[in-house]
Amino acid sequence: MEVLLAFVVGALYTAGFYMILRRSIFKLILGLGLLGHAANLLIFTLGRVTRGAPPLIEEGEKALTGVFADPLPQALILTAIVIGFGVQAFALVLIKRAYQTVRTDNFDHMRSTDRYDV
Repeated sequence: MEVLLAFVVGALYTAGFYMILRRSIFKLILGLGLLGHAANLLIFTLGRVTRGAPPLIEEGEKALTGVFADPLPQALILTAIVIGFGVQAFALVLIKRAYQTVRTDNFDHMRSTDRYDV
């Protein structure tokens, strides 16, 4: 299972970088989304995919025994989802403003730093 997830993570990173290197704003946002999903799957895969009991210590015991699910990757993924959503929202607003100013979504036509009247 981990080998399959490793290939999926690699494919998502590859597709994300490819989309970011394209000359369209829309593809840039899609690439950011793919990179965010790839990072989440990478954290999930590094945390070892196991089916186990929740990480709760039974009454009277001092430590966990047996197979249990690791809660740390799940917490990191939740944090990464929130950060990824914030980055995508910021990029979307920034790109919308750039499109309103320049009136194109092609990066080749956005080379000028002159101020345009809106």
